[in-house]
Amino acid sequence: MAKYTTPFSLITLTISALLISINTQAHEGSLPAAPDDHDYYDHGHPLKAKVALGKSLFFDKLLSGNKNIACATCHHGLTDTGDGLSLPIGEGARGLGVTRDTGTDRDAVIERVPRNAPPLFSLGAKSMTTLFHDGRVEVDDSQPSGFRSPAGDDLPYNLENVLAAQAMFPVTSPTEMAGQAGENAIADAAAIGNLAGSDGIWALIADRLRNNPEYVMLFNRAFGISQNEITYAHAANAISAFESSAWRADNSPFDRYLRGEKKALSKSAQKGLKLFYGQAGCSRCHSGKFQTDMQFHAIAMPQIGPGKGHGASGHEDFGREAVTDDISHRYQFRTPPLRNVALTGPWGHSGAFDTLQDVVRHHLNPIASLRHYDCQTQPRLPSREDLDSIDCYVMNDPALVAAIGSANELGKTKLNRKKFSNLMDFLHSLTDPNSLDLRHDVPKRVPSGLTLVE
Repeated sequence: MAKYTTPFSLITLTISALLISINTQAHEGSLPAAPDDHDYYDHGHPLKAKVALGKSLFFDKLLSGNKNIACATCHHGLTDTGDGLSLPIGEGARGLGVTRDTGTDRDAVIERVPRNAPPLFSLGAKSMTTLFHDGRVEVDDSQPSGFRSPAGDDLPYNLENVLAAQAMFPVTSPTEMAGQAGENAIADAAAIGNLAGSDGIWALIADRLRNNPEYVMLFNRAFGISQNEITYAHAANAISAFESSAWRADNSPFDRYLRGEKKALSKSAQKGLKLFYGQAGCSRCHSGKFQTDMQFHAIAMPQIGPGKGHGASGHEDFGREAVTDDISHRYQFRTPPLRNVALTGPWGHSGAFDTLQDVVRHHLNPIASLRHYDCQTQPRLPSREDLDSIDCYVMNDPALVAAIGSANELGKTKLNRKKFSNLMDFLHSLTDPNSLDLRHDVPKRVPSGLTLVE
């Protein structure tokens, strides 16, 4: 009897099919579930009244020292909850988004805000336990307030979630909202770090709100409190409720795919999904339902702008190290969630990259990207000679660039042009169509009677 021999080609095909099956099973098993209502904070009732109050507060310049800037200035619906700039231009300037100037005469800003204005999509999720690029506000049950923050024990105890805790801080920054010492009482309090005293920043803002009859009515509807009971912590809770409600962003094609609508993703995006959760290695950090591990990583991101006062020059930004005092955390920054990532440029903690393609390429080969970064052309910033002279300080110093590179945790990943295109298509599939037109999130007026962001 003739011995039967399996053709080599058939063996190869069988092995290939088995490997594909194994890879597919591993890939499917690594995918997160789509977000649902249980993934978000419960803001209590009456929610509608709390959201309405938060919306007014978010867009009202009354919260700023000089009454010239609102939360919405750097996180506007018309600029995809960011500002479209590499680094924000804070109080004293005029304009919205990429049209914003640096102020004139006495109102000219003294510096750019040192870090990119992060988008606010899906920050009402319970898994968002750490906020700000360096994680300086984070859930911590060992703290009296329930949160670790720069305010320490001064942080109020009635903040409902970490997003509300985060909302306590932009108003305390001289560059962002408070203003400079001598300009107003809030700025004077900010200059000496007086946050929670009877004449501190939060009390002074609460006084303004208590003296506005319309706000008194809105706070009563939202919290059932009287005029004298209004605090800035109540305002922060309302702002959190508004942000969570308005910018949930969890009905993207990818979400619908996860819910079983397999045709929600194009063939190219499905290939990109496999790369994201496989060969490209993106999901090692961009994991979970919102594509973030809430951890901190050094990825050789270029540093532009005035810095955070770190290093011998004061123009460096040491990231997480400044929070933990652990030198091993130098140049580490929080993994950003990727909801609506195609809409939320510029990208990076310093807004170094003005296109999504460029920041993805950086992740694939961070050291080469760092070395070849063009600080003159790649950032999106309004020009002013004295500010421009500082913007590239770090990137013009080979030793500082080398230090950033030496902390890098990412390896090099090679993707051909087609795979890169597939990966980009997947990232675009994280865009919720409901986020494409956010005009309805902008109020027609605010209770203070001040002009809206201009």
